[in-house]
Amino acid sequence: MGHEHHTIVSSKLNNAFIIGIILNSLFIIFELAIGFHINSMSLVSDAVHNITDVGALCLSLLGWKLTTIHHNDKFTYGYKKISILIALFNSIVLIISICGIGIESIRKLFYPTPLSGPTIAWVATVGIIVNGISALLLFKEKDKDLNVKSSYLHLLSDTYVSATIAIGGLIIFLTDIYWIDSIMSLSVALIILYSTWSLFKDSLKATIDGVPDGISIVEIRNMALKISGITELHHIHIWALSSNMNAMTAHLILDNKITKQEEIIIKQNFRDLLAEKNIVHVTLECEKGYEDCKYRHC
Repeated sequence: MGHEHHTIVSSKLNNAFIIGIILNSLFIIFELAIGFHINSMSLVSDAVHNITDVGALCLSLLGWKLTTIHHNDKFTYGYKKISILIALFNSIVLIISICGIGIESIRKLFYPTPLSGPTIAWVATVGIIVNGISALLLFKEKDKDLNVKSSYLHLLSDTYVSATIAIGGLIIFLTDIYWIDSIMSLSVALIILYSTWSLFKDSLKATIDGVPDGISIVEIRNMALKISGITELHHIHIWALSSNMNAMTAHLILDNKITKQEEIIIKQNFRDLLAEKNIVHVTLECEKGYEDCKYRHC
């Protein structure tokens, strides 16, 4: 049943990525054509920004596919960690793109150019629909996988940018105040930068094998000590195998009176508790009697 559920989720994510790539690719062609036709650099710039996001979606799809490939003698954990590297890359690209938008917005703030407000507004509205649909397809799974979250943020940022351009186009049409577009763009860039920064920190921490967010070494140790028969747990290492899977190694000290059968039950109970923390790949080294443990100071 668990395998069937995973297959369904994988299929839905695969379709979500493909639909997002197709919709955004078509919109890029449409936005570039209109942008060049009416000589609107805001639309052309937004289309170029969307190109980087389509590339990010393609990388995310590749990363998701690689997480399903089994391990081998050369890569004993498989290729799962590639999804973390892609999430880190995506966050960096998004931050760079936001900085580029900010710089261009500041330049246009001082050197505004006449723009066709109505055309900009309705083209941007199409962008809101396209990016909104694409983001909605990934919404349910965004908190379960860093890779999916990075793609979701890319699409969400495009939705915000399109909304800003649409509002700017409407204001330009009503007032002929062209620098309004720059003000709106800067505001959105700051909002997106704030939300993307946490993704960058999470993926960077996972890349250097830091303890994943939401997991406490102290909490894990206390959880183990509450299990009857366990006298100590130390030499604990917890890290992310992929953007949605964690691993742990530790040294487990058992009471001298524990039988072999009881040891198996204790370890399984502990593994079940760890699974609730999304720690699914667990390696435990067991010994009897804490005083005899050569790792007692680890």
